[in-house]
Amino acid sequence: MDRAGRLPLLGILLLITMLIAAGCGGNNKAGNGNAEPSNAPSAEPGNDAEAGSDTVLSQITERDKLIAGVKFDTKLFGLKDPGSGNVEGFDIDIAKAIAKKLLGDETKLELKEVTSKTRMPMLNNGEIDLIVATMTVTDERKKEVDFSEIYFNAGQSLLVKKGSAIRGLDDVTKDTKVVGVKGATSIKNIEDKVEGLRVQQFENYQEAFNALKAGQGDVLTTDNAILYGMTKQDSNYEVVGGTFTDEPYGIAIKKGQADLVTAVNEVIAELKSSGEYDRIYEKWIGEKPETKQ
Repeated sequence: MDRAGRLPLLGILLLITMLIAAGCGGNNKAGNGNAEPSNAPSAEPGNDAEAGSDTVLSQITERDKLIAGVKFDTKLFGLKDPGSGNVEGFDIDIAKAIAKKLLGDETKLELKEVTSKTRMPMLNNGEIDLIVATMTVTDERKKEVDFSEIYFNAGQSLLVKKGSAIRGLDDVTKDTKVVGVKGATSIKNIEDKVEGLRVQQFENYQEAFNALKAGQGDVLTTDNAILYGMTKQDSNYEVVGGTFTDEPYGIAIKKGQADLVTAVNEVIAELKSSGEYDRIYEKWIGEKPETKQ
């Protein structure tokens, strides 16, 4: 082949070489950042890599709404009116005060129903910002969540139908039919105090109270403040025997959210120093708080 014939052939070979190089270079580029590597962090909501330094407090501010987990079945603390749909109680007023402090308006508040069983999972998976739901502060729970300062002091007691032979903890035996609520510390407390006792557990307080009234139990046990709410629902029942535990309530917050814990503690301190706490307490409990409050 003459020189003129070789030149086009060389040009073709050069072009093929350039195309192959370009293709290889493109693959390397994708592997170095244009395509997501297989071990890249997920972009699911709540992923630390996606959220960066974002905090629950900043999320509350950005959405302009506080989402609080509260009880819907606990008279005096959090009870939903089936007619109006409104949820009212001591805990609800505390949640409103937190919303007002954080967002300047107590109505910028969404109330989500929790039970003793569901409240910590809902907090830790991000469904709610905090828990204001008659939650006793314990060392075991502190391993999973952080708590505010104590905002209410209760104690475990017993609820019975008037005329019951059970007048206190000493009258409860392993054969007594005791009812309680799943996830509440009161179950373990009374089982520890009465050897061989097994408590029948229900999903929420209304179910437990209905079971007591239906004769499925002889006694219902939980915090006295909750039981007093039941006596207001039905005067045929009474709280007996005083208290046999200390049940300090705190507001639960997801671990690592120190700025939100601080903000909530400021609300509690301001409510107490201003006298507003006493007004809320007397409004729902019917008496002034003890000095330890």
